[in-house]
Amino acid sequence: MQAEIERLFAEKPSVYSENDFALFARFKAALNQGRVRAAQPDPSQKSGWRVNEWVKKGVLVGFRMGAVTDMSIDRARQPWFDKATWPVKQMDASSGVRIVPGGSSIRDGCFIGKGVTCMPPMFVNTGTWVGDGTMIDSHALVGSCAQVGRNCHISAAAQIGGVLEPVGAMPVIVEDDVMVGGNCGVYEGAVVKTRAVLASGVILTRSTPVYDIARGEIYSANDDEPLVIPEGAVVVAGSRAVTRGRGNEWGISLYTPVIVKYRDSKTDARVQLEDLLR
Repeated sequence: MQAEIERLFAEKPSVYSENDFALFARFKAALNQGRVRAAQPDPSQKSGWRVNEWVKKGVLVGFRMGAVTDMSIDRARQPWFDKATWPVKQMDASSGVRIVPGGSSIRDGCFIGKGVTCMPPMFVNTGTWVGDGTMIDSHALVGSCAQVGRNCHISAAAQIGGVLEPVGAMPVIVEDDVMVGGNCGVYEGAVVKTRAVLASGVILTRSTPVYDIARGEIYSANDDEPLVIPEGAVVVAGSRAVTRGRGNEWGISLYTPVIVKYRDSKTDARVQLEDLLR
């Protein structure tokens, strides 16, 4: 499948054949079943993850193949128009996923594990992988190709960026047992390691360093590696003073994420996920 997707990405035909659409259907089924992923664990990598460029290429091929079609339930009251290749994901009660009524949407071509809870309104885009037992809260977004682990809580209004393009770029990774607080934003291929906690309002990007006052370290992305938040880190929204020029004269400070501690029993008690909700 990989070789065929690579070919179709590199050599756009004048007209897509039945075989091309059959290939894409097999590819999308593999995404839905979690058999292929846009990124996967790889202990040989410094970040612990490896990008599967061909999978991201397959997602982009799907957009290129699709014609815009009417997907409206009721065109007069709520018109929807999108690529025919990327409708909403087909699910039923046997999927073991709770989609609470109220306007949520999950696009086709993503894996949603057993026991995932979707609180309205939320949105999961194509190419994503969401592990068992995770909760995606109201107004939260899981972007294209993002990888979210098991037993995570993506709190209300949190934004998990996807990074579909460029194809070689790492998508956002949120590993198992991570708590992402309300109004957080994780973007540009950041990797949040197992059991980390992002307090409300934390924003993670490639261009903003993270100051670890617990260990005396500074973490940042570079050309080869994404920003990586260590396992069990507790990150809060902080600031650092501008020390030169007008910024110093005016007493200006800039936003920066700060690791204030690492998880302990007190933290575990405060962020414990309730099985009763699942």
